[in-house]
Amino acid sequence: MLWPTMDAQQALADLTEISSQIQAAVVFDDKGKVAASTLGESPRADQLAHAASALLAAADAVKTGDSALTQLEVATGEGSVFVVRQGKTVIAATTASNPTAGLVFYDLKSALRSLKPKPAAEKSPPPAKKPAAARKTATAAKKKTSARKPATRKKPDAS
Repeated sequence: MLWPTMDAQQALADLTEISSQIQAAVVFDDKGKVAASTLGESPRADQLAHAASALLAAADAVKTGDSALTQLEVATGEGSVFVVRQGKTVIAATTASNPTAGLVFYDLKSALRSLKPKPAAEKSPPPAKKPAAARKTATAAKKKTSARKPATRKKPDAS
């Protein structure tokens, strides 16, 4: 099923509507620039984005393996912070204590997938057109006609 793409603020509005566990959420880029937040344009949105970036950096520093870190959860007695990264876009959310982690991650990933992709800085050239097909040769035409079913012949009258 294809989901329509939307702007970040609408994605967060839909997220908080379907996920009652999420208290606050913010969408930001890999530079920390906030694109949308449920906290409005308050300094708290920037603080949440900065804290989520710091958590990602700390987790990246201690992870093993070569694969990119795509999600993390930090749980405390008061609540949890969830962070999901897809390419250069990050979404972070806070919840009350004991959330259903799998469901929160699913909802955050769905919100990220619904975001409109940013327009590319420079457009790539259109793919080169294939050269026009060469004309069929007489030999190819004969092969094609010989492959056809032979015409049926009428039986002579039995008079």
